[in-house]
Amino acid sequence: MARAAHRLVAVGIAAACAQALTGCGSHAPATHGSGAVLRVTERDFKITAPKVVRAGDVRLVVTNRGPDDHELAVVRAPVVGSLPMRADGVTVDEDLTEHARAGGIEPAPGGTVSHLGLHLAPGRYLLLCNMSGHYLGGMRTTVVVR
Repeated sequence: MARAAHRLVAVGIAAACAQALTGCGSHAPATHGSGAVLRVTERDFKITAPKVVRAGDVRLVVTNRGPDDHELAVVRAPVVGSLPMRADGVTVDEDLTEHARAGGIEPAPGGTVSHLGLHLAPGRYLLLCNMSGHYLGGMRTTVVVR
């Protein structure tokens, strides 16, 4: 009986770990349905991606071709103005954009390919790297979701 309980605990821990890994935008593939694949390339200091994508399930495949670590935030673009900056003046205030955040990938080193599954509603989205100075250095692009 104790052996069965230990197995059940081990299975529960494994399931929790698997769920945490697939939902965080890590380097492990995280798909969101069978939607379109959106290939994104990050370089020092540029992000390239298709300009238009169909609404619904989208799987981002993000390649970091720069020598530096880069992250990727997907934020619904403001209707007017720009994203709010932190007091440091070089990074976007993520606390103030949390309501508009569709998803993101944690910093990854050069040469890394990361995956992120999202469900995107129609609108304009900014793809950006918010590492210190990267956003202001040009690491952002707009994608229109139709």
